Amino acid sequence: MSKPTEEIVQTLRDKQLRVTPQRFAVYANLLGRTDHPTAEQIMNDLNQDAPVSSQATIYNCLQALREVGLIREVLLAEGGCRYDANVEPHHHFRCQSCGAIADIPWQALQEIEVSHLHGGWQVSGYEVTVHGTCEDCQT
Repeated sequence: MSKPTEEIVQTLRDKQLRVTPQRFAVYANLLGRTDHPTAEQIMNDLNQDAPVSSQATIYNCLQALREVGLIREVLLAEGGCRYDANVEPHHHFRCQSCGAIADIPWQALQEIEVSHLHGGWQVSGYEVTVHGTCEDCQT
């Protein structure tokens, strides 16, 4: 899902976001990943060679990117908040052994009829988290 530098800059500008080095780095990092990292994992990646971003800066960048719809939060009961640059509808698989998270295409699961749920609920969307053991942990 990685994009060229110019395309990332243009995407940020199209969303009326100021292109800062930190915002660019956070978004580029997420575009190059499929593991749904935590904010701490992103910060560790970006600060590997030399500290350039504080925890507050990372969270501010993630919030700005989320608010304009470039990324989304993946909230799981275990493991806290993760981030995903894939904003297309999809589901998730979570390994119960190692905690890995992977995307499941939306079409892979049968659509759920939500109209028959609790009478007063107004459902705006849903996503399914499938729990199990990933291939790596099975061996």
